[in-house]
Amino acid sequence: MTSGLRSWGTMLSCAAALAGCAQSRNRHYLGDTELQYYKQSATAIEYPNVDEPTDSVALLSLKPPTVRDPSTQQIWELSLAEAVQMAISNSKIIRSRGAFKSPANPLMASPDRLSTGYDPAIQETNTGFYQRGPEAALAAFDAQLQVSTKLGRNELLQNNALIAGGILGGNQLTSDTGGFQSSISKLMADGSQFELSHNWDYLGTNQPFQLYGSYYRPTVRADYRRPLLAGAGSEFMAIAGPYSQVIPGVTVTDQGVLIARINNDITLADFELNVTNLVKDVEDQYWELSLAYRTKDAEEAAQRAAHNFWQATKRRADAGALKGGVVDEGQARENYFNTRARVENAVATMYSAEAQLRRLLGLAVNDGRFIRPTDEPLSAEFLCDWNAALTESLSRRVELRRQKWQIKSLELQLRAAESLIRPKLDFVGGYQVNGFGDNLFGNNDPSGTQAQQFQSAYDTLTDAHQSSWEVGLQLSLPVGMRQALSQQRNLELRLTKARSILAAQELEISHELGSTFGMIDTAYQLAETNFDRQNAAQAQMDAVQRAYDNDRITIDLVLRTQANLAAAETAYYTAITRYNQAITDLRMRKGSLLEENHVYLAEGEWTPPAQQEAIRRAWARSFAKPNNLLEDRTEPVVHPGGMPAVYTTPTMSTPLTPLDTLPPSLPVTPLVPVPAPSAAAAANPAANTVTPAAAIVPPSPAAPQSAPLPFPLDEPQLLLPGTDAAAPNDNLSFNSTRQR
Repeated sequence: MTSGLRSWGTMLSCAAALAGCAQSRNRHYLGDTELQYYKQSATAIEYPNVDEPTDSVALLSLKPPTVRDPSTQQIWELSLAEAVQMAISNSKIIRSRGAFKSPANPLMASPDRLSTGYDPAIQETNTGFYQRGPEAALAAFDAQLQVSTKLGRNELLQNNALIAGGILGGNQLTSDTGGFQSSISKLMADGSQFELSHNWDYLGTNQPFQLYGSYYRPTVRADYRRPLLAGAGSEFMAIAGPYSQVIPGVTVTDQGVLIARINNDITLADFELNVTNLVKDVEDQYWELSLAYRTKDAEEAAQRAAHNFWQATKRRADAGALKGGVVDEGQARENYFNTRARVENAVATMYSAEAQLRRLLGLAVNDGRFIRPTDEPLSAEFLCDWNAALTESLSRRVELRRQKWQIKSLELQLRAAESLIRPKLDFVGGYQVNGFGDNLFGNNDPSGTQAQQFQSAYDTLTDAHQSSWEVGLQLSLPVGMRQALSQQRNLELRLTKARSILAAQELEISHELGSTFGMIDTAYQLAETNFDRQNAAQAQMDAVQRAYDNDRITIDLVLRTQANLAAAETAYYTAITRYNQAITDLRMRKGSLLEENHVYLAEGEWTPPAQQEAIRRAWARSFAKPNNLLEDRTEPVVHPGGMPAVYTTPTMSTPLTPLDTLPPSLPVTPLVPVPAPSAAAAANPAANTVTPAAAIVPPSPAAPQSAPLPFPLDEPQLLLPGTDAAAPNDNLSFNSTRQR
């Protein structure tokens, strides 16, 4: 035996030595050591073992055009509607213009905080303790089934001569044990708990003085518990979830289904806000690229004029003319290169604007095509009524809707907290049926001996002659209630803060809208002024050119006039661009930007199990009868009329008046605010050439608001023009991944 152990030890030692020899590292633990290993290996940057293919759009991108290497590219004429459609189609990760190429770029610095089309589905399926989704909140009401079984044997030596030697006839006491436990429990919507359990125990022993050497004890038990004060009622359960202390000493109030549903709505509001910002960024960048094209054209026209003037001056200098000598030729040449530098700078700006638009659209850096906007910027006067626009802003802004969801959540949590400041008083009750038998199954013989009457444990159980019951009350009251009172006070303060934030947001929105009104008016006035300036500069250029040809003025005035003409054209195009960007900003401030771009957010269709459950519940309700004794019903969370009306109270200092008391000249309804034309527009209808798509009037209610299609949970889909026969080609529906 010893030699065998030695052989195994020798083999293990050799294996360990071979394994050690296979390692290429030399470690020194005593004496002077080298730090080369730590320099080369321990401090080296390591990369995760993730086999993720590189995105083909990024990998196959061509070299972008530059001023020195413009390359030959096909012109890609793109409309604004197509640009918006493409941006939404390619925006699984929503981008923004801000912080591009900076260390604070959210796409690179903090990607986990980015808004994506997956966020609604992630929130829907969130099972974390905070911000849990509805499915996780509903899981608390799932029936819990528990089943366990076990067998055992125990042999115990007896230190008693009489029992061990006489009665047992041996030296040890032997017992065989077995058990089976099963239970199913269910938490009800009103907080009550019901549990039904069935257990049996088995014992077989050689212990003396036993009626049976082996026997079974089965039981069937029903338990019921219902809270009467703290944590009682379906409203508390819907808000806070089951009354339990997950963390010792802390009772939460935000684990219910209603709060989870509000968390989903807040996530959808964040998603809608980011989509709105994306559409605005696309529109702004689209007009920036249009401005870059126009600026380049104006600078190229100035360059051609400067080149022609330089050539004419050079011919005069070469001919030895008295007017237009070497000095004039040098000034004309310097002016030409100045205009050439401006053209090169305009081209570089155009390339940069096109690349930024490509980034927002989710396109490659270069695919052999160069985008050229085809939509002309709006140059007609944009007329908008202030009262109607302000009413629409205060009723449609997604930021206000998000904050109101926060307020609703805190209001509900405060109700739950008020329930927790009462003592915890529960009604408890239970009923149990016991059984006994030598065998688990079989038949009892009531006419036989006592041993024959208890042959079957289950027969004894079903006879229900052995039963027990209990009923009572349980009271739990922390003296002082400091935890519950502190929680209530905290929610009151948070609710007050949320309401103050809402009031500040409404005031901020009014200031934003007022600033946008000023931007529109200023940009339009500057566009008119610069248009007149451009005409005046062109007339001056013609007059100066004729005067210079007749040798009545010097070349300095000609060069300044050429520069003024190019600057006037650029200023006019810049003012027109800022005017259209200000109109886009107005639509965003009113909360109608997505609708006026025919972009609609829609939830995905219900899953088939959810549809079947809804049909089953509807069928069950059709046979239900009203119970006047049950008044424990949760207040509706969603506003019954859709978009709430904007109204004022006597304590508010805002000049707005209730919608139902607005003068007849402003046909505004509580749900869809529609601005009335101003007096100038009514007097001159032809002056208001803005189409409904560009005006602030929302599209017709008859237009479809969404056309959702089913899709997998991990793949958000968009309904694009032409992809669904039921949806018109001018509507774009953005579906967020979401389940019910």
